[in-house]
Amino acid sequence: MSDTIKIIVASHKQYRMPEDEMYLPVFVGAAVNGEAPGGFAPDNSGENISALNGYYSELTGLYWAWKNLDAGYIGLAHYRRHFSFARKGGFDYLLTKAQIEPYLGKIKIFTPKKRRYYIETLYSHYAHTLDGSHLDTAEKIIARKYPEYSASFTRAVGRRSGYMFNMMIMRKDLLDDYCRWLFDILFELRRETDESEMTAFQRRYPGRVAEILFNVWLDYQLTSGRIDKSWLKEIPVVSMEKVNMLKKGTAFLKAKFLGQKYDKSF
Repeated sequence: MSDTIKIIVASHKQYRMPEDEMYLPVFVGAAVNGEAPGGFAPDNSGENISALNGYYSELTGLYWAWKNLDAGYIGLAHYRRHFSFARKGGFDYLLTKAQIEPYLGKIKIFTPKKRRYYIETLYSHYAHTLDGSHLDTAEKIIARKYPEYSASFTRAVGRRSGYMFNMMIMRKDLLDDYCRWLFDILFELRRETDESEMTAFQRRYPGRVAEILFNVWLDYQLTSGRIDKSWLKEIPVVSMEKVNMLKKGTAFLKAKFLGQKYDKSF
C-alpha cells in the first residue's frame, strides 16, 4: 500500500469536487448535518467523531480517514482550498495523482506553503483574533502529557509563519503518530475549557488550535531527528472562491489594535 494515496476533501455541503481518483469527497458532520450528498463518503461510518463536528470542523473528516482509510498516504484538503503546483484555483489546475506519484516514497510529508504573518507570531495572531487562553491550556496539557514537545511548542508559537488550514498529505505511519498525539491533546483541551458561553463560531476552537499544533508536532519530529528535512515538500494552496482581502485585513487590524475578536470565518 506504500505507493497508494487518498486525499479526502472535507465539505459540509454539496460542492463541486475534483475528478481525479486520488480525491475522496467526505461529508463532515454527517451525524448532525443530515444525509451525505451523492458521491460523498459520510464521516459517521466506522470509528468516528462525526457528532462533534461543531467543535472540530474538518478534523472530524481527518479522524474518520485516520481510523477507516487504508492507503499508503492520506491527506486532507477542503472543498474551497486545494493543493496546486500551478498556483491556480480552477479545477483544471489542482494537484493530480500523476503529479504527486513521483514523489511518493522519497517525500513523507507534504505541507501547504507556509503562511506568513510578518507583524504577528502564531501566538499573538491567535490571541488577538480569537482567545489566547486556548493555546495556554494546550501548552499546559503538552507539558503534562508530552513534555518532550514543550520546547517545540515555544518555538512554533513564537514564529511569524506556519503551516495552516489543517491541510497535509502524510505517509500513513506518520499520520498515525500525528493523529494519536493531536486528538489526545484536543480531547483533553475540551475537558479543560469552559464552553458554556461560547457561540457556534467560538466552539470551533479545537480545529483552530490544531492548525498551530501541527507546527508543534512537525518541529519536534525535525529537531528530535525522527524525520529528516528532505522528507518534506511544500505545495501551494489555492482558494476555489474569491477572498475579500480588504474585509479580511480590516477585521485583522480591528482585532490587533481595537480588541475586536473575530466572530466569523473569512
